[in-house]
Amino acid sequence: MMRELIDELFASALANPLLDVSADAVALPVTADEELVVTTDGFTVQPIEFPGGNIGSLAVHGTVNDLAVSGAVPRFMTLSVILEEGFEIAVLRRIVDALAESARACGVAVVAGDTKVVGRGDCDGIYICMTGIGFRARGVQLALDRVRVGDRLLLSGSVGDHGAAVMLARQNFGMRGNLVSDAASVLPQAHALMSVTGLRFMRDPTRGGLATVCHEIARAKGLTVQLSEADIPVDTAVQSVCELLGFDPLYLACEGRVVAVVAPEMAEEALNALRKVAPGAALIGELRGGSAQVVLDTAFGGQRMIDELEEDPLPRIC
Repeated sequence: MMRELIDELFASALANPLLDVSADAVALPVTADEELVVTTDGFTVQPIEFPGGNIGSLAVHGTVNDLAVSGAVPRFMTLSVILEEGFEIAVLRRIVDALAESARACGVAVVAGDTKVVGRGDCDGIYICMTGIGFRARGVQLALDRVRVGDRLLLSGSVGDHGAAVMLARQNFGMRGNLVSDAASVLPQAHALMSVTGLRFMRDPTRGGLATVCHEIARAKGLTVQLSEADIPVDTAVQSVCELLGFDPLYLACEGRVVAVVAPEMAEEALNALRKVAPGAALIGELRGGSAQVVLDTAFGGQRMIDELEEDPLPRIC
């Protein structure tokens, strides 16, 4: 439904050659050697503080990651904050400190911003919007239209950690645990993959998780994404939470992982390069001819269809 809304309303009204609603960031030519890459995102996560981060660090990492998987080096950001009247200053300070620390760690500078306060009850505490600006060398091509039959899928680490951590932090299920969000910069992972020829495409599996990224790939080229359940890393605690509550970790958000598509002859080299910065990385599947679908080879020797997500089981995840 969100995709239809974007395609039929926003993209239709704003139509121009530079707008690509299927991409995480758009490249704008600025010099003979470099392209300027821009992305923007909004963050409404609930709760605003969770194990492993808060809305401030998440906003930086989410914006940086969209640039990183587009092959760019993030440099600058703008920040827009919407606050609810009466929001606790001590909490705001923790959020701003985490945002600033994350920006410094990622090597980006917040160069402009805006703050608005709305009435009590008109906003759920705090919302953050960020725009990220980075640069990449001309000629870098990472796009869905470059994937081919036979290409392999790589995943940089376990899936569902962020979704499960936020879910437990909401305390809606009477459960406790030591799960920590995977929210972090994926710049090291993206740089490792960029060093390998044969890289076709990268995406960070946020809302909708790994399953949604796989459907985007399948739909873009009319191919079957064949996944191997035995090869997909899932943390034991995440798997346990999902089994207890009826969730599928393939649909849970990640905020510090990369899904990459690489040429088959370069798959092992790409995996080895990625494991130097992400030891939990794995080859998890391949692209096959046929219809646009996602199929999982189960650990028990069978197969099941991975349906496209119709309703987000965990809204306000990022």
